[in-house]
Amino acid sequence: MNNDLKQEQIARINIYALISRITMSEIDEGLLKSIEEDENMLSFFPTFKDWEKRKELDSKDLIEKYLNVDFTNLFLLHLIPYESFYTREDQMMETGGDNPIQAIFNAFEFKVQLDKARVMAADHIGVELEFMYELCKAELKALEANDLEMAKQLSQLQYGFMKDHLLEWAPMYLLNVKSEAGTAFYFDVADLVLEFMMSDFEYLTQLKNNGYNYPV
Repeated sequence: MNNDLKQEQIARINIYALISRITMSEIDEGLLKSIEEDENMLSFFPTFKDWEKRKELDSKDLIEKYLNVDFTNLFLLHLIPYESFYTREDQMMETGGDNPIQAIFNAFEFKVQLDKARVMAADHIGVELEFMYELCKAELKALEANDLEMAKQLSQLQYGFMKDHLLEWAPMYLLNVKSEAGTAFYFDVADLVLEFMMSDFEYLTQLKNNGYNYPV
């Protein structure tokens, strides 16, 4: 397997892991510390990096007084991070088994542990990003096994899910997050997720247009 391709896949997996985690539940001290101590990760949060509150407060106070409050506002109370809200004409969330996203997840045996995350339905932005993370992991495993047909199918799934679902609504939600964010951290989170989704869809589109000819 081409090393550049492997590194690119690992980078995609790592970013999907990060953005799914930070959009699904409040940040904790361990994750915040890992972001602050890794210059590469911190570069994804340029506004937060220079934020005065970050320099004034320790992690515990920063999280309790500002970040958790902002997360609650943006993801639980005032904004609605669910696909069905943006795509249904009646703007109603679909929390039951009829949710089309849940049907997709069931088909691929992707288990959504709603009780462990701050989400009420399968079509939450963090859950959809976690699904992309799992597809990317499976694609890397297929490439490492030199199973190019399986890798192609998984890449096609990623392209289709991004095109038909995430990109149909998440940019609108993320622009609202940027507008409403009360902290530099969640402003940067919205920016990071939006920019990465766009760049990853461009990558998937190029791969599709190239006939899924991986440089292996």
